[in-house]
Amino acid sequence: MEVNVYDFDKTIFDGDSTQKFYLYLLKNNPKIAFYLPKQFFYFMPFSFGIMEKTKFKEKFYSCFSSIENIEEEVEKFWDINIKGIKKWYYDNQREDDIIISASPEFLLKPICKRLNIKYLIASKVDSKTGKYDGLNCYGEEKVIRLKKEKPEVIINEFYSDSFSDEPLAMLAKKSYIVDKDNFYPWWEYKRNRAEKGNKMHK
Repeated sequence: MEVNVYDFDKTIFDGDSTQKFYLYLLKNNPKIAFYLPKQFFYFMPFSFGIMEKTKFKEKFYSCFSSIENIEEEVEKFWDINIKGIKKWYYDNQREDDIIISASPEFLLKPICKRLNIKYLIASKVDSKTGKYDGLNCYGEEKVIRLKKEKPEVIINEFYSDSFSDEPLAMLAKKSYIVDKDNFYPWWEYKRNRAEKGNKMHK
């Protein structure tokens, strides 16, 4: 079965959905600001490579435990932010599209339902505790999850804003780097960037 596969944040959505959701919560549930010192405390070892990314995200997401009805807040968030879905995605969308993202599954499920996207692979995070079930769905882990959950899939086209998704790009017949509202052939874009970098260092 040939399908198109998409990253979510900064790919088909304008921005980082987790960051925007956190800022939304700060505005509408200011009590989570109580967690800011703790979050900053854990950010330091993460930024120096001492703390693993999944563990850091667990600590960061723990602030969600203070929200009484997180599912309701997620729905309200998407009421406001569904406008961030890019027009080019609506133009390209097919009913068998697969979204693969490092963002929490509980955050993306409602927007995928609204967009009639049936297949979502994302980080399994408990919305009430921030705890992960498995690894952060990032880089090579995306390939592992895809092969485990959709082993029959052949990727026809793949879209992402980040070179961290190269493991998936290598599996696709056609891969594209997304830059804001535009997308470019992956390997050509990467080669052009490398050539520009070499010229700058001459």
